[in-house]
Amino acid sequence: MGGPGIAIVTGAGRGLGHATALALAERGYRVVAAARSAEAGEAAVGLIEDAGGEALALHLDVSDPRSISEGCAGLLPAIAEKWAGSTIDVLVNNAGVGQFAPLHEVSAADFDLTFAVNVRGLLLLIQALAPHLSDGARIVNVSSSLSRHVSPATAVYAASKAAIEALSRSLAVELGPRGIRINTIAPGPTATDFNGGAMRDDAELRHGLGQQTALGRVGEPSEIADAVVALVSPGMRWVTGERIEVSGGVLL
Repeated sequence: MGGPGIAIVTGAGRGLGHATALALAERGYRVVAAARSAEAGEAAVGLIEDAGGEALALHLDVSDPRSISEGCAGLLPAIAEKWAGSTIDVLVNNAGVGQFAPLHEVSAADFDLTFAVNVRGLLLLIQALAPHLSDGARIVNVSSSLSRHVSPATAVYAASKAAIEALSRSLAVELGPRGIRINTIAPGPTATDFNGGAMRDDAELRHGLGQQTALGRVGEPSEIADAVVALVSPGMRWVTGERIEVSGGVLL
């Protein structure tokens, strides 16, 4: 089949997922761009193909268990037809939501949605795809620097990211006998469209958060994507169950 293999990126329609899908394609991966919006997934595929890469779109809502099971069932025949492939080599669980509110404003619905997308959806997707991962496959789960340091009104979001890290360590042991590596990337302040694009569009906010980092600025999506690419590379083959923070040294 050639190339380094097949990679799936969730939340590939925008932000860090979009940047990661493009970065993997640039390195020769055949990329499945999974997105809740079918249009966003197709747009990502178009950009990858325009740049000379290979990709296909997957309409996937990780908050919905049925969408996960049906999406995975349809994905495998699509991979076989397009690329004559039967296994997946890289899975990047990037899809996520942020519900930010102080304690007195947190609702049960906020909590349930955050954990349904950020934790349950991630777990169910790994479960559904595990039989189809190649031996030696790599899984990268996207956490946050907020699992290490505190910030007002982020309790539920930070808790969901800490849960991802604990889940990743456990699954690293469970899937380790197959040579499958599972790690988490924990981005710091990054100029994306996450949370309404506040950090990307608000120069004052970027400046303030940048001053909290050792490198004096917020990150760019491509810098997080490059870290993911590095983590799934052969040079990191002895790294699993780890949390790698990519934050420019925020709040050290």
